[in-house]
Parts: sequence; C-alpha cells; structure tokens
Amino acid sequence: MKVSDSDSEVMKAYSVDLREKIVKAHLVEKDSIRQVAARFLVSKSLVQKLVKQHKTEGHVEPKPRGKPQLSYLRNERATEQVRVLVAEHQDATLAELCELFAELTGNWVSTTAMCRCLQRLGLSRKKKIGAVAKRQPQECKN
Repeated sequence: MKVSDSDSEVMKAYSVDLREKIVKAHLVEKDSIRQVAARFLVSKSLVQKLVKQHKTEGHVEPKPRGKPQLSYLRNERATEQVRVLVAEHQDATLAELCELFAELTGNWVSTTAMCRCLQRLGLSRKKKIGAVAKRQPQECKN
C-alpha cells in the first residue's frame, strides 16, 4: 500500500498470523532466510527482524509506530515549576529556562520541549525590549 498526499493511507503492519508463519518456517522447518522471504513474498530483512524479535522478546507482534512523546514537562508539578521559573526569570531564553529547570528538578529537557510547554501554558518567551542598556562606545585618545 502506498502513502499518498491526498489520502491518509499508510502501510499497515503484517498480521500476527503471517509473522508467526514466517518465524515458524525459518526456526521449525529450517528453511533459509532467503527461502522464507521468497515463499512469503517479503524482504529478507523482515524475516531477520521477525526472527530476532521472536528470540529477544518472545513474540512477533508489531511494535507501536512513532516515537514515544515522553517529557518531564507533562505533569502538573513540572508545569507549575515552569510557571514559577518564567515569573522569576522573565528575560530568560529557552536554553536558560532549560538549564534552570534542570537545576531545579534534576531533569534535562530540550529547548523544543520547553517551547512546547510554554505554548501549552500560554506563556511568552520573548525578552523585554530595553532590558539591558546598550553600552556607548568610548572615544579613544591618540
């Protein structure tokens, strides 16, 4: 199945039944990986992956898709800590907020995660204009 821009079609995982048959053909029937791949019309790498998964995890069920979205900023306590940090350090950059959060909690977060947290909380991360006075260049005497 192809992925297209207009449709929301995505390749689906092979059924558990087919996965079990592939592993059985290699481990029990002692067919080579190439023979199993040709027999079931799948790639050699899929056969290798399924055999390895069966040996290490004890099953061949498809793994969840996508990267897990784990963040130390998702719980209520952390979001309250971020609110306090932003209130105390209004001119802090994202990187500085990440460092302050790490010092406070012991958990490091990326600037992207911090930015998303601030957006969820409706907090601005922009610095105040004129917060630091600009230095005037000094004249040199010759």
